[in-house]
Amino acid sequence: MSSQPPAFQKLAARRPGLRTPPAIFPPVMGLFGLGLAWRRGAEVAGLPGGIAEAVLGAVTLLYLFCLAAYLAKVWQRPGVLADEVRILPGRVGLAAGHLSGVLLAAALVPYAPGLALWVLGVAFVPHLALGLWVLNAYVRGPEEARVITPVWHLTFVGYILAPLTLVPLGYDGLSTVLLFASLAMAGIIYAASAVQLVRRAPPAPLRPLLAIHLAPVSLGATVSAMLGLGGLAVVFAVLMVAVLAALLVAGRWITEAGFSAMWGAFTFPAAACASALLATGWAVPGVLALAAASGIILPIAAKVMQAWMKGGLAIKTNAAQA
Repeated sequence: MSSQPPAFQKLAARRPGLRTPPAIFPPVMGLFGLGLAWRRGAEVAGLPGGIAEAVLGAVTLLYLFCLAAYLAKVWQRPGVLADEVRILPGRVGLAAGHLSGVLLAAALVPYAPGLALWVLGVAFVPHLALGLWVLNAYVRGPEEARVITPVWHLTFVGYILAPLTLVPLGYDGLSTVLLFASLAMAGIIYAASAVQLVRRAPPAPLRPLLAIHLAPVSLGATVSAMLGLGGLAVVFAVLMVAVLAALLVAGRWITEAGFSAMWGAFTFPAAACASALLATGWAVPGVLALAAASGIILPIAAKVMQAWMKGGLAIKTNAAQA
């Protein structure tokens, strides 16, 4: 029997639970992409390999810490997952959290191939569940809520990241299937997003999400190059440069609302772009893009993590509370 008076017992029962925001994961995904891009730079452009492994080692520890903090919230109240996927920042963060696990698998390949495959499979289980939920909500939801956002690239095209692990391990056939299936889905999302963008401009706070459109074509170039499809890799690299140019031209409009957790959407596309340039053999532009990506990703990740530590990130992104 508790020694506390009943009033204090009731107060303790109402004590708020954990509120770890999923918004911590997009910058983590960007940091993983940055480390892998540096690794590719070491392979094709003679950059110091130690930088890549140091970045990947550090972000692995950060990811495990963030994952443990988020899973502790889920353990405290499993219903937070349902609350999280109902809001856009939650869906962005959860998808990035799963795909960060996929990139962790790619980072592990040189050290523990078997573990890399295991991590890859585990990461995609909740990602598949998220995709099914999003699709169900789209089909059954009201017509005004049926909006295809750039976040759909993370949810439904994110499987294109699997070949980063599978190709080095000899799974070329499966990787080819994933490449073309993912890019077919990306094409549908590009078309739908273009129509929606013409009809209605997104509100300023959500415009940074448009940067996600850079990721599929970048990964298309990288994976094609890894599979020896050099011509296709160049095609996607050219498309990537076109998308990048459009984003840069619209940069002031995209960032009009100022810094927010949504800027995490700049991180992983920037890393993917640098990696694609290096993979397709454009070493000098690739190194320049890698330097630019480093200058973009590191400060954004630092600011997002700082906001998390200060407690403001959960409030600003409306994160669910356990």
